[in-house]
Amino acid sequence: MARKSRTAVLKRQREAKKAEKAAMKREKRVERESARSEGTQVASADDLAGYGFAEGEEPDEESESA
Repeated sequence: MARKSRTAVLKRQREAKKAEKAAMKREKRVERESARSEGTQVASADDLAGYGFAEGEEPDEESESA
């Protein structure tokens, strides 16, 4: 059996690490895309009125900061 040089081993390790990183990025991208395709839930005007928010009403900045 031929003896492998250290540089060949290191090269293979770099390539494996690079491929693993690319796979992780692909997986994260797929997760983000699937989360985006599900859509975010936005409250309707009726929902906001039910929670006590009037349409077009601006929240008081003074009461929020205190």
